[in-house]
Amino acid sequence: MSFLAGSASFVRFSIEGELPENPLDFISDRIKSFVFEDIDDNFEEYSIGWVSVLSMFDSAFDYGTHLYGDYVVLSLRVDERKVSPSILKKFTQKEEERIKKEKQVPKLSRTIKLEIKERIRTELTRKAMPVPAVYDLVWSLSESSLYFFSTNKKAHMLLEDFFKDCFGLLLMLQIPYTTAVQLFSDDDRQARLEQITPEIFV
Repeated sequence: MSFLAGSASFVRFSIEGELPENPLDFISDRIKSFVFEDIDDNFEEYSIGWVSVLSMFDSAFDYGTHLYGDYVVLSLRVDERKVSPSILKKFTQKEEERIKKEKQVPKLSRTIKLEIKERIRTELTRKAMPVPAVYDLVWSLSESSLYFFSTNKKAHMLLEDFFKDCFGLLLMLQIPYTTAVQLFSDDDRQARLEQITPEIFV
């Protein structure tokens, strides 16, 4: 869900690592190197990259539209061509039956069946339209934290890997304990945090 919506769910990450001098120029250059590339007009199965939070079709970022004061605001777009397992099974079996009749044999070898399945998968994938998914994020440069507007675990893994490849920085998911460690700077409070143990409420 977009953070521009009336309500949204999000998770918070801390960012591990140091940005080089002129961080805004560095971030802008890296974003342009990792923008989303459309696969509607080719046979690629997968594409991932940055787009503007204002439009999933804008990957140009003209006039620094990703910069809002101290914040970097982006959307991570993922397009993937998917083939339903039931559809793949149907057309694979149909092709197997056709070949058995053509060759006049009662059954096919396992090797031939695998070849048929892969060929049908390729044909169906090429015909399938890419399914888009868009995830918004807000990166606070002063706090070295990032808000990701999705609670999907698979999306978190995609973000962590892509963010590292793009910026060379690591994302660490924040939970209440790690947030408390950051808030409590004195040794006494941190020592008490270390003594906390899980409790089961019945």
